[in-house]
Amino acid sequence: MTSPALAVWSSDKKTGILGRNENYFFNYLPDIPADHLVSLTMPYRLQSWISPRELHPVFQMNIPEGALREAIRSAFAKVMVVDDVNLLRITGGNQIGRNRFSLPEAAIPSISEKPESLEEILTYPDAVELFNELLTRHAAHSGISGIQPKVILEATERATVTSSSFIVKSWGEECPQLATNEYFCMTAAKRAGLPTPEFSLSENGGLFVMKRFDLTATGEALGFEDFCSLQALGTDSKYNSTYERVAGTIRDFVSAEHLAAAREQFFATLVLSVMVRNGDAHLKNFGVIYRSPGAVTLAPVYDIVTTTAYLKNDVPALHLFGTKKWWPAKALEKFALQSLSLSPRTAAQTIDRVAGAVSETAQLIPLHMREHPGFRETGSRMLAIWQEGVDAFVKS
Repeated sequence: MTSPALAVWSSDKKTGILGRNENYFFNYLPDIPADHLVSLTMPYRLQSWISPRELHPVFQMNIPEGALREAIRSAFAKVMVVDDVNLLRITGGNQIGRNRFSLPEAAIPSISEKPESLEEILTYPDAVELFNELLTRHAAHSGISGIQPKVILEATERATVTSSSFIVKSWGEECPQLATNEYFCMTAAKRAGLPTPEFSLSENGGLFVMKRFDLTATGEALGFEDFCSLQALGTDSKYNSTYERVAGTIRDFVSAEHLAAAREQFFATLVLSVMVRNGDAHLKNFGVIYRSPGAVTLAPVYDIVTTTAYLKNDVPALHLFGTKKWWPAKALEKFALQSLSLSPRTAAQTIDRVAGAVSETAQLIPLHMREHPGFRETGSRMLAIWQEGVDAFVKS
């Protein structure tokens, strides 16, 4: 049973056809406006865009993984081969970014589901039971990648009748208390002045809830591409790059008027990842957002966790200066100067600001440990790891 060809939509306009013969191919329809390109790396042309062995990176970007992929496979295995193309067909009406997918003759894909209550999600006593229910209800409408269990859903916020789109994340036995771990790491990012989406932690610590940043307040879908897509790499190559190359990707794709801010944001994010020992700052955890190819900014910070709380000897996701290690301040300051064109003063001030934010956020963890005994072991590890990370910068 072969996978069907799919129509690809950008916002509300059908832009082309994605299919497979001996290779994967994407063909633009005639006269597509520049604002409706499927990727910044795939400008409009009459010639097909060919990818020999796997889906084009921009179409791979949101292929569900882990528990989400298994939930979709279980639901659809009797009626179709649940390969990558059919996963796009299933989840095509609700993707991160503005690309959508449908059968060629179908209308623009959309979803119609009853919004959840955000308050109930945040207060429901049994996080495991609730997440399993959410996964059952929303898996087929969740075009999002990542191994961590997650779904996309619409939810109404307290005292409102309008709904917004959220990403809800849980955790498995191999990474206990991951939701709380991410909540405190993201809190440190916010305190450091980094742009972050709105986010919350459920009262029981079982769910991390984040508002989508690829949608405007009016529901308009913005273009979003992660750095795997921008570097023309498949998802499996998310660790096969360098932070120097990430800096080059920012230079190549972020619009000139936003470039200085993007460089400072990226540097602060890297410093934070080193301080809190986030070994998962790979290519898929950086991205850009845009309305048009001429208005590209770095996406807000997302997906930061202290991975060494689970993998004691974990290392950074990408190389820097040919190594993967927790680099000292001097190495990162050199990187800031050479690859990001930041001044020594800006680099030093950024390191001080991030260190202060990490230390301030660490003061919040003991209270949470007292109120949530299940977090005590992970929280104790995080406190020791963060202190080591901050001390390494201060003393270097």
